[in-house]
Amino acid sequence: MSIRFEVIRTVKVTKQRAYFGLLDLDSAQNWMKGLVKIERIDEGPLKVGSEWRETRKMFGTEATEHFEVVELKEPHKIVLRCDGTKGTTGKGEFVFTYILSSKNDSTEIKLDGEINGLTGLAKFFGKMMAGTFKKACAKDLDSLKSYLEKD
Repeated sequence: MSIRFEVIRTVKVTKQRAYFGLLDLDSAQNWMKGLVKIERIDEGPLKVGSEWRETRKMFGTEATEHFEVVELKEPHKIVLRCDGTKGTTGKGEFVFTYILSSKNDSTEIKLDGEINGLTGLAKFFGKMMAGTFKKACAKDLDSLKSYLEKD
């Protein structure tokens, strides 16, 4: 059973700018709260199959998670997968699907979040944690929005 959540934000930039802003790992330190470091596992522009480790300080401790690009449809869709078994979480799969659509002179970013593979107590608490994940993702999109709209 999947645990799902959704976050929608409207950003006053072009769809292309929002798309590249979401994928610009080198600029993430300028807007992503709690980011300690991003370590690319591969090189070059992000493409399907690209991977990185993202370390963030959360709740006073550092947590590192492993991300992979699953799908890219420029400038409309980005799908990222976080394999919890390869990171601090130790379990689960987290899929983040970003759908971008033009709205007048702005771009709507819709994030569909999905948490899979939790069992036992983690599954029980995962349902309660969905709200926490949603809030964290909303804060990230708010920070990205502020960063993109500065230029």
